[in-house]
Amino acid sequence: MSEQARAVGPEALPALREQVERIVAEAKRQGASGCEVAVSLEQGLSTSVRQREVETVEFNRDQGFGITLYVGQRKGSASTSATGDEAIRETVAAALAIARHTSEDDCSGLADPALMARDLPDLDLYHAWSLTPDQAVERALACEAAAFDADPRVTKADGTTLNIHHGCRVYGNSHGFIGGYASTRHSLSCVMIAEGEGQMQRDYWYDVKRRGELLDSPQSIGRRAAQRAASRLGARPVPTAEVPVLFAPEVAVGLFGHFLGAISGGSLYRKSSFLEGCLGQRLFPEWLTLDERPLLPGALGSAAFDNDGLATYAKPFVENGTLVSYVLGTYSGRKLGMPSTANAGGVHNLFVSHGDEDQKALLRRMGRGLLVTELMGQGVNLVTGDYSRGAGGYWVENGEIQFPVQEVTIAANLKDLFASILAIGNDVENRGNLHTGSVLVERMMVAGN
Repeated sequence: MSEQARAVGPEALPALREQVERIVAEAKRQGASGCEVAVSLEQGLSTSVRQREVETVEFNRDQGFGITLYVGQRKGSASTSATGDEAIRETVAAALAIARHTSEDDCSGLADPALMARDLPDLDLYHAWSLTPDQAVERALACEAAAFDADPRVTKADGTTLNIHHGCRVYGNSHGFIGGYASTRHSLSCVMIAEGEGQMQRDYWYDVKRRGELLDSPQSIGRRAAQRAASRLGARPVPTAEVPVLFAPEVAVGLFGHFLGAISGGSLYRKSSFLEGCLGQRLFPEWLTLDERPLLPGALGSAAFDNDGLATYAKPFVENGTLVSYVLGTYSGRKLGMPSTANAGGVHNLFVSHGDEDQKALLRRMGRGLLVTELMGQGVNLVTGDYSRGAGGYWVENGEIQFPVQEVTIAANLKDLFASILAIGNDVENRGNLHTGSVLVERMMVAGN
């Protein structure tokens, strides 16, 4: 794997930069007044096992580019997985034909050239992991074996997968900006099934890192998956009630994901967000802050520039409970008459402030209510803020877990939910782009039997 990985490491960037330059030159030659190009090269190894047997070993390598070009204020886009000169000419021509048939949009076009990122920092995003396929299989089997050994009620495996990913991305535009980086992302996940008390219950655990050597051990991931599956045996509904709800970190990230969707430029200029017009309003408790830190070395969400070529920078979206910034790219900012926040393509490393209490302390503070560890369904309406989803987890009395819960629905309006957050734990979820601890909400409707 090591020689293959090096081919998709930093050494590949000069060739990708040269490709971007050729594509931009071809777009100008064919008559585009402006263009932007993203070229990518990705390579990975994926191994999965089930029931102590190897299920798949897959090697993949993908490359291609996408181009968006402009004829005045008409826009056209096209993409291809081919990379030769003929493919470049044909893809540019296709985007140009689309642009000439679209309507003019006075907000379309590249960002101001003066805003292009400069002096891009090295964010330490690339760490090759030189496992052979046999070594990857060995780790996956060890993970599953630890799960089987952890609890006799864990009788079936639903898949243990180890993924190794190396990638390069280069973005450039006709302003002369070209930026690129190589990155890695490695993960190990385990899904197990427990049987008992007349039920079968399924649960999982995983880890993901830039550095494969820093992943949690296969044994610890397997044991955690088994413990979670076995702990759900005997799950039952609870009577309908309005009670406090504690979201475990791995599901709490979704709450703030919905918030980001509601303050994103696309939702706002389309007037399809329940938070339209809320800039400057207090939406969360006064102690809560959400801030973006895009330049953290080695972090999973780090990026030195956004999808428009603008330099990213640290900033709050919520400060002292108040919404102080939307999430805007160049186009959505123009639609709203506001400057870009360098978030074309999304946010990078969002952190939610938290207190000193761990999850057990928050359970004691909650007293009686529901600990949510699983969410199901798509019952989130960002136009109205209505939130209603199937949930699984554990019923809590006197600050202690009593029994597992299934077949319940939790419901609230997101605006009310955000305002009623009582505390956020120090058990911060760090396996992604959004970092939060357990979230304790004062009251939600829990609908059971």
